[in-house]
Amino acid sequence: MIIENQNYINHLGLHFDMVTVKGVVQFLDGVLDQEAVKDSALNGLQVEASSEVKKIAFAVDACQEIFEKAKKEKCDFLIAHHGIIWGNNWYSITGVMKDRVAFLLKNNLSLYAAHLPLDLHPKYGNNAELARLLDLQNLELFGEYRGADVGFRGRLEKKLSVSEFKKKVELLLGIDAQLLSFGKEVVQDIAVVSGSGACALSEAIDKNVDLLLVGEFSHVHYHLAKEGGINLLAGGHYATETLGVKALMPLLKEQFKVEVVFLDAETGL
Repeated sequence: MIIENQNYINHLGLHFDMVTVKGVVQFLDGVLDQEAVKDSALNGLQVEASSEVKKIAFAVDACQEIFEKAKKEKCDFLIAHHGIIWGNNWYSITGVMKDRVAFLLKNNLSLYAAHLPLDLHPKYGNNAELARLLDLQNLELFGEYRGADVGFRGRLEKKLSVSEFKKKVELLLGIDAQLLSFGKEVVQDIAVVSGSGACALSEAIDKNVDLLLVGEFSHVHYHLAKEGGINLLAGGHYATETLGVKALMPLLKEQFKVEVVFLDAETGL
């Protein structure tokens, strides 16, 4: 039987243009190549709360603040860089984890996470976006972590003083950057590794990088940077990792013709 009457189709409850969670997940898994890197996070669909997707939220962190904002925005699918399932803690659904999962299920909000795959993606990744914003030239892979290079190294079109480069980063990311200035006073050879990217500090020293831009560094990196004679700049863990999820927004909007929204929960870190 050929069904031509749209009202009859609607009466039957048939929605041939419905966007499904399964369809969005398959698309994202393919684009981000989620299985390509070993990660401490469970990447992909972490919580399946509904079958249909009408509005997608994007955020850095999967947390209660974001969940409540997503509910207010009437979203039914959330893509986060930092999900809620790490290591083996998903075996225990208690305490904060219980509250988070219960909220997601109750409010039909599915959760999808993309951690390292979104850091290292050559087009939509945090570090690809950082390199693009800084207009770095002659890009090459950098920042080996868990068997994969998660960052990039490149050259500025023209040399800048360390203070000028710091101001450039602050303007681009809208933050107050933290600087350990132990290297050259004028820089051009730049490496970028978002988030906890200071783990690449030894590599940056070994490869004679002028300045390593990361999300954050800690006390233990001070003397390593000083003795290695390198400039280490922190642009904020949160700020450097808003870029990847934002880069995915127009892609999902175009692919599935759904509403998209970025949800902000700035940590100041």
